[in-house]
Amino acid sequence: MVEQGTEIEHAEKRRVPRHVAIIMDGNGRWAKRRGLPRIAGHEAGTENIRRITTRAAEIGIEYLTLWAFSTENWRRPADEVAGILNILAAAIESETDGLHQQGARLVHIGSLEGLPTELAQSVRDAVALTRENSTITLTLAFNYGGRAEILHAVRRMLAAGVDPNSVTEASFSDYLYTAGIPDADLIVRTSGEMRTSNFLIWQAAYAEYHFTQTYWPDFGPADLDVAVADFVSRERRFGGLLIEPSTQAVET
Repeated sequence: MVEQGTEIEHAEKRRVPRHVAIIMDGNGRWAKRRGLPRIAGHEAGTENIRRITTRAAEIGIEYLTLWAFSTENWRRPADEVAGILNILAAAIESETDGLHQQGARLVHIGSLEGLPTELAQSVRDAVALTRENSTITLTLAFNYGGRAEILHAVRRMLAAGVDPNSVTEASFSDYLYTAGIPDADLIVRTSGEMRTSNFLIWQAAYAEYHFTQTYWPDFGPADLDVAVADFVSRERRFGGLLIEPSTQAVET
C-alpha cells in the first residue's frame, strides 16, 4: 500500500477529476472473509463514507457520488434489506452533523418511494440542512438505478408537455435526478467486479473507469489517491482530439 497522499503528490500540477462516483461494492464479501454476517459488512461500509468524503475534499474533488443501494437490491433477502435501511437511518442520524460541519452539501438521487416514512423524511431533512454548504457535494445514490432514472426523466418530460423537437442533451439532463451536477469524470468500482451495473448510464458517457480488488470497507484515502492518480495519467479526448476535460488543478 502506498503512503497516503503519495500518488497525489506525484501528480503535482496535473489535474484531478471534478466529479468522482464510486460503486461501493464488496461489503458482504468483506464480512464473509471475517466470519461475520453480511450486515456487518454494510455497517463497516457506512463507517467509511466520512473518511473518503474528507479525503476527496482535501484533494480538490468538488462532487462525490456514492452508490449505496440500487433498485435491484430490493431482491435481496428481506432481513438484509431491512438491515441496510436501518443502517442508513442510523448513519444519517450520526453522520449528518459531522458532514455539515465539514461543509459537505448532501444530495439524494433515486426514489424515496418504498422507504419507511421516517427514513425518507430524515433524508429530506439532511438535504435541507446542508443545502447551502459548498466544500464538496456528496451525492448519495440510494434506491437508484440508471434505467429507472431515464424512464423517470422521460415521464416528467411527457407530463410537462415538452415539444420533442426541442429536446437536446442539455435539456434532457435537466430532468434527470442529477440536474445541476456535472457528469462524472471518474467512476471507481471496488471489490474486483468489472461492470457498471446500471449506474449513471447517461452521466458516465465519457467517464474514465478505475477498478480495484479492494472491498469497500477497506477502501481508504490512499486508495482514492491511487484512483485519482490513475485518472490524471490518462488522456481524455471525448471522441475528438486533445479536448480539455472538465477538471481543475491538484492542490498539494
